[in-house]
Amino acid sequence: MKRTATEPPGALSYGQVLADRRLAALLLGDMFSQIANGMIIVALPMEALRIHGTFPASLAVSLVATAPFVLATVLSLAMGLGRRRPPPRVLLLSDCVLRSLVSGTVGVLALTDALSLPVLVVGLLMGSSFRLVGSSSRRLIATGMVGAEGRLAVNGLLGSISSGAQYIVGPVIGGLLVVTKGPGLALLFDGAAALLLLVVVATVVPRTPSAGRPAPHSPKTGDDHGAAGPVSGWRVLRADSQAARLFVVVCCFNFFYMPVEIALPLLVRGPLDADGAGLGLLWGMFGAGAFVGALGINQLRRLPVQPTLVTGIALWALCPIGLAAAGDFWLVAVVFTLGGLVWAPFTPLVYTFLQSTLNEMEQQPVVTLWAAGTSLAAPAGLSLGGPLVQLLGVRPSLAVSGLLTALLVPVAGWGLLRTGRAAQDKDPVTGRAGIPSPEEARDEPGR
Repeated sequence: MKRTATEPPGALSYGQVLADRRLAALLLGDMFSQIANGMIIVALPMEALRIHGTFPASLAVSLVATAPFVLATVLSLAMGLGRRRPPPRVLLLSDCVLRSLVSGTVGVLALTDALSLPVLVVGLLMGSSFRLVGSSSRRLIATGMVGAEGRLAVNGLLGSISSGAQYIVGPVIGGLLVVTKGPGLALLFDGAAALLLLVVVATVVPRTPSAGRPAPHSPKTGDDHGAAGPVSGWRVLRADSQAARLFVVVCCFNFFYMPVEIALPLLVRGPLDADGAGLGLLWGMFGAGAFVGALGINQLRRLPVQPTLVTGIALWALCPIGLAAAGDFWLVAVVFTLGGLVWAPFTPLVYTFLQSTLNEMEQQPVVTLWAAGTSLAAPAGLSLGGPLVQLLGVRPSLAVSGLLTALLVPVAGWGLLRTGRAAQDKDPVTGRAGIPSPEEARDEPGR
């Protein structure tokens, strides 16, 4: 009987994986961290608009939004392309330490009116160096606590936390703080949340991860990883044409989205005539839709993943176009809420499908490289999004974002749907098809 790659046999529910107290504690710490991320989604562009001086406002927002991804992407690419394997626990702790120090310092400077735009940009550049490797390490640690059967549930929970905390609670609190106390307090909270996550990770994540089952022979690279040692993520990804196509699609999808993050604060401050609280409310509405979408991920597991992903891209394309056409604040809020609903399942489904095609030795290099490669779309899209908004204006830029995403739909359909049948023949845990290794043949009944 064939199984889809998104639903391993005996897949665990949300409740079953949360019965692990260590995992529950890690997710709780991550929730506070994501709330802080949501707060600075509002605080950073508003701080940039407050201190930009004679520098163009759209370019100031673009710089502040781009800076956290630059060194983070370089480090993540270096790890994914190389063979060095620092423990995920060490990487996540490093991210927490750096983030708590830099966010706290920048927050104090903002509260004392001593912060300038160059200092803010440099601080974000340095303080986010471990951002991507920390994020991928968090995912690897969490999914590693439950094994393949709980992977979809954990990825779904991570998506739910991101949606609820980062896009509902965080932006609302951040918007209120910006209006009442200024953006600096939100930055201080980000530093405190990173410190809390540091304590949680140091307490509940063991220094030496469990051995798990041995990494089998990989038909993607032709190596027995247990004997040959670490292999680069690029080598694994290059040998899997299906994963490579998905990688390209996700990169383009993220790239075409980025002008929205530049245009939205300017849309709020300009045509919609609202303030930081209004921007926070919009992100909160987006998060509410995303939270509902994330809760529905378990219902999507019986659907073939490739058509589901292509459909999600098509539906999201309507969101920026709707934002460009909407004439008042509440209509924009409704459109953005529906956008969150279709956005939320995308990343958990992508990561669950990707991880199902990898053995244990391939997980860290490929997931790290994947996070870096797809995140390259962020600085690229944000750095080009500023000039695009400056040149075309807010509403035309949103329309361009939606139209480019719509043009991606037939490309994604051609690249993903034509390999869909092969994916259904893959084992949902190892992701491999065809003749088993000698070790698997000995262990499999009936062989």
